[in-house]
Amino acid sequence: MLCPPETVSDKLLKESLSKYFEHRGCPVKLTVVPVSLLDAAKVEKQLRNILETHEDCAIDISGGTDASLFAAGAACGDTPVFTYSRRKNAFFEIQNAPFARNLPCSVTLDAKSCFLMAGGTLLPGREDNDELRNKLPQIDQIYNVFRKYRRVWRRQVGYFQAISSAEPGELRAEGPKTVKVDHGRVTADEAMLKEISAAGLIRNLQIGMDSISFDFPDDMVKFWLRDIGAVLELQVYSACLDAGCFDDVVLSAVVNWEGGSTQRNAVTNEIDVVAIKGIQPVFISCKTSDIRTEALNELEVLRDRFGGKGSRAIIVTSAPASRNRALMRMRAAELNIEVIELNDLDKNRLVERLIR
Repeated sequence: MLCPPETVSDKLLKESLSKYFEHRGCPVKLTVVPVSLLDAAKVEKQLRNILETHEDCAIDISGGTDASLFAAGAACGDTPVFTYSRRKNAFFEIQNAPFARNLPCSVTLDAKSCFLMAGGTLLPGREDNDELRNKLPQIDQIYNVFRKYRRVWRRQVGYFQAISSAEPGELRAEGPKTVKVDHGRVTADEAMLKEISAAGLIRNLQIGMDSISFDFPDDMVKFWLRDIGAVLELQVYSACLDAGCFDDVVLSAVVNWEGGSTQRNAVTNEIDVVAIKGIQPVFISCKTSDIRTEALNELEVLRDRFGGKGSRAIIVTSAPASRNRALMRMRAAELNIEVIELNDLDKNRLVERLIR
């Protein structure tokens, strides 16, 4: 790896690249070569030395400057040269490479590979994605209830939080029909509870004169009903799977910016949904309220830092469409971030948007 001298001392970079190749199953020995990428003569000299001392070499220009590109061209001579187009996801011949003429790229990445490639690490999120795939029917059911009771959902989630425990394994929920939440009081919506019970998302529902009690079926469903934004994230996750065009989909992707294996004393972010098509990652942020500029800026930074060229960003809101969002949509367009609003959240329309 030829890179600027100041980069050579970056141990985290070398470690993250080694982890990437290991994850991809490539037995690679990584050697970092310091050279100014602004000096074509020095880059060419280093390349010629490598070509003379190693057999069957391939040079990949994955960054750098026009000077390094020029130097590689000078060092290659009459050897095969070809390029890759992200837009068409195919290779194209430059010289002496007939095998690369309109050759489709069949490489597919997973989310972990994308973060490792960018020097980060994908950490375990709050959801078990393997188990989630077995709960897709329940995800559809809870979203249907959410859509019907969207206007009172936030308050009712507050009610669930008030009468149940966040501790793992504590699945019992019981309390008075009206409880204090934040600076006000919330009364249980009995009709909504009955629909949630009919969908199998809670069990043993008992509605008394002044009290409510029921059991969550497991900790995962308990989290869905106790977290305000969980249902929207689940709907987007499920739609990504139904779209059938992604090679990997991860809900609650927690990334360590510095490549470490824990969140302790590290810069971390959680991306609501990450979907990968081929080598192109799509970063999706979900909001149950109006989209603020800060959310757009954060999503742009995450996309550019961990996705690079060709990556996409989508922000989803369950708030109804409003004329007041004109400035937000303009800012999103400037940052090349797609906006999906309430009217496109029904499964069929959402799947169509994701495929497009």
